[in-house]
Formats: sequence, C-alpha cells, structure tokens
Amino acid sequence: MNSKPLSTPRVWLITGCSRGMGLALASQVLACGQKVIATARDPSTLRKLASLYPDTCRVLALDVSNPAQVKSAVVEATAEFGRLDVVVNNAGYGLVGAFEEFSEEQIHRIFAVNFFGALEVMRAVLPVLREQKSGHIVNISAAAAISNYAGLSIYGATKCALEGVSESLAAELKPLGIEVTIVQPGPFRTGFIGHSLERAGYHLGDYDSSSGRFRHFLESMEGKQPGDPMKAATAIIAAVESGKPPMRLILGKYATEKAHKKITVSESELAAWRSIGMPTDFNP
Repeated sequence: MNSKPLSTPRVWLITGCSRGMGLALASQVLACGQKVIATARDPSTLRKLASLYPDTCRVLALDVSNPAQVKSAVVEATAEFGRLDVVVNNAGYGLVGAFEEFSEEQIHRIFAVNFFGALEVMRAVLPVLREQKSGHIVNISAAAAISNYAGLSIYGATKCALEGVSESLAAELKPLGIEVTIVQPGPFRTGFIGHSLERAGYHLGDYDSSSGRFRHFLESMEGKQPGDPMKAATAIIAAVESGKPPMRLILGKYATEKAHKKITVSESELAAWRSIGMPTDFNP
C-alpha cells in the first residue's frame, strides 16, 4: 500500500465506505496523510477506520437515497474540516436478472441510490466547490457502462445515466476550476457480487440462456475477481493528484480490453453505415 504523503493536503468526502472500493479508497487516502469524511448507511462499520486515524477521519451516517440526509451530511462534512476538495460518489449496488423479471419497485429503488443519490450529493456539494473555485468530483461507474450485458439492463442504465450527467457537468464546471472524473472499474474483489448484488424478483425460464446464464457466471466469480481494490484506490488518487485528470479512468485489464473492443466495433459499424447515415441532412 502506498502511504507516501501527497503533495497537496485535501479533504475527501467518500460515500459507501462500509466495504469494497469505498473502504479501500478511504483507507488509502488516510494512509497518505489526507483528511476523509467517510460515510455509510451504518456508520458503526467504520469505527475501526476512525480509530486508526482519529485526527483525520470523520464518520457520518449517510443514505444517499435520502435527500434531506444528504444535505445535512454535506453541511456537517464541510464544517468538520472547513472545506471539501474531492467528492467521490461510490455508494451503490447491483441488480441482476432479465429486464422483464424486475419489479417496478426494484427499478425505482436502484435508480434512487445509484443515480439520483449521486445527483443529490453533487447538488449539495456544488455550492461549496463553486465558492472555493476548486474541487474534484469522482463518480464511480462500471464496465457495464462501456457496453452492457444481458442481465444488467437496469444497473447498467443507472451508470450510463450517471456518465451522461458527468460529461455535461465536466463542461459546465471546468471554467470554475472544478474537475469531474468517471471511474470505470472492471471486476474487482470488493464483495459486490456477494453483498451488493440484488436478484430479480421472479423468474422467467425463457431468459435462462441469456440473463440467467450471465447471473450464474457472476455468482461463480465471487472471490475470484482479478481486480485489487487497493490498487484501484491508488489509481484514483493518482488521477486526482495528476493536475490533468482524465474524463474517464478505466481500471483493470478486463475493462481496458472491453473499452478497446467497444471502440473497434463502433468504428467498424460507423464505417459500414456511413453512406446511409451521412446523407440525412438537408441539402445545402
């Protein structure tokens, strides 16, 4: 683990720190001598982390699907250290199954956390960052937003929506000195499949060979994912520290190869259909 002090003292607000990527990132940032507001729906899960860094770590209860709690948590977080420099939207969970198998409640609830929860956090922190004329928003996306899978239709949709907002925000905030980075991790050993993956409410056998097959594949990967969360945390910190952070930070060999494949397929399809798509403008 890299515990070298970073060049610029920063205050990080990180959501979803109870386990996985959020906990790894909070731990790494603290080990580098930075200050962290670590949040979780159950703050008791972060007692050990807070005890290791009593001067630089503060723990707050935060359910990002509760807008009132988001607002109050950001006010409290800002008051703790007097500013916010890096805001990481990491809180979220997965949902696997065929599109037809999901209940309306499941669809609305995952959007409330993965998409609208992140939006509420950004809406709450932006006045602070604008006043400072500095800051960095880091939104954790997924390889499903590079190209989606049978079985992850709604989960992938939440991440694609978050990426669309992030791209627009980056253009709006750049003149104000505020950066935005989307992180696209591949499969990391975070407990996502075991603890944070919800299954569809009922089963339709017609989808066993598509979404059903993918669900079984996911479940077989638990504990065998190639990605190291601590190395992912180091990469995120490096991007924030770089001075010229990327719009997208792709993490791991799997996601990198997936992105290359997506670009190749997109370029091929664009070329194949260019003669049909291009002439659809009005004639000059």
